[in-house]
Amino acid sequence: MRGIHVGTAAGIPIKLHWTFLIVLPLFAAAIGWDIGLLAEVVSELPGDDVDPGALEGEYQPWLLGLVAAVGLFVGVFLHELGHSLVALRYGYEIESITLWLLGGLANFTEMPRDWRHEFAISVMGPIVSVGVGVACYLGFLLTPAGADAPRFVLGYLAVLNVVLAGFNMLPAFPMDGGRVLRALLARNRSHAKATQQAAEVGKLFAFFLGLVGLFSANIILVILAFFIYIAASSEAQQTVMSAAFEGVTVADIMTERDQLDVVAPDVSLAALVDRMLEERHTGYPVVDNGDLVGMITLGDVQDVDPVEREAFTVGDVMTEDVVTTSPETEAMDALRTLQEHDIGRLPVVEDGELVGLVSRTDLMTAFNILRTRNVDRVAPDADDVTAGPGQEAGSPLERTGRR
Repeated sequence: MRGIHVGTAAGIPIKLHWTFLIVLPLFAAAIGWDIGLLAEVVSELPGDDVDPGALEGEYQPWLLGLVAAVGLFVGVFLHELGHSLVALRYGYEIESITLWLLGGLANFTEMPRDWRHEFAISVMGPIVSVGVGVACYLGFLLTPAGADAPRFVLGYLAVLNVVLAGFNMLPAFPMDGGRVLRALLARNRSHAKATQQAAEVGKLFAFFLGLVGLFSANIILVILAFFIYIAASSEAQQTVMSAAFEGVTVADIMTERDQLDVVAPDVSLAALVDRMLEERHTGYPVVDNGDLVGMITLGDVQDVDPVEREAFTVGDVMTEDVVTTSPETEAMDALRTLQEHDIGRLPVVEDGELVGLVSRTDLMTAFNILRTRNVDRVAPDADDVTAGPGQEAGSPLERTGRR
């Protein structure tokens, strides 16, 4: 998730997503609007009451709302930092912590597959939130009676941080409670199976949460339900694909150089268009003396006026800054690279020389074959399988790409 970089904590970049800049003032306004009712809720805490009348004024409710909203997101940040510090302790890399519409998100470069690690990482966030709530409550008790404004903010944050910790522990994957559920399920079943089961629970929870949001006209609950459903489905799919591609490299899937259609940099664009029509291809690696020097697609050609295409060559318009991969790269890593750069194909290069090409189609075709052949590894009711895909009796994966 992209955002504005605002700082660093424990070496982790801290970002603000643009939706955070919208929800913060809205949340502050909501607190200011209901400050009298919220003060009554805070007064239910053991300790001296907060006088709602002392919070009134032309600007004071909105100022307190802003302070409380910022305080809440500080608590959310500490929640995510709790996850991240435990993850760092186990050796996982955190790309960033991002504050956004629905709270916070710690972006892992790799999700933990050891159930013990996932359990510890997942529970730490709610533990930190409870700790923040307890600290705010102690501040509430120590603040002198009559200082109603700071006592309101501290009491409100005490209540909300504990409530959010409890909400996060609901077994709705991929929320913290759902990840704890997956960790516990993964003790005696495969990671893929545990993910499938936790995701189904998460999607069921999202369905009921969405109904509650619709009947109560609460748009935040509806958005949260949608996010939970989509995220649960997406992570379950990614986990199944990772299980299927375990032990499979780009070399097992790619279309090799001798089967690959390439183009030279000195070919005219007019000739290339004729070739595209004849071969029904829309993209070619550009090779000069065996070395990859660029990529050219139909979009590159369309940028040149048709009457000028005879005068231009492939080398004039090709993309020279090409994202490549190596034969030893894991198939799942290649798929992530395609997704990150929003491209359809990756040239496979070894020692500067083009040795093949792998595309999204190649990867998805291989995934469907592997899922069929290794159904026990990736099926929702599968047990762990020790043999890696494409390694039975030393036989390589059948080539699936065609160019």
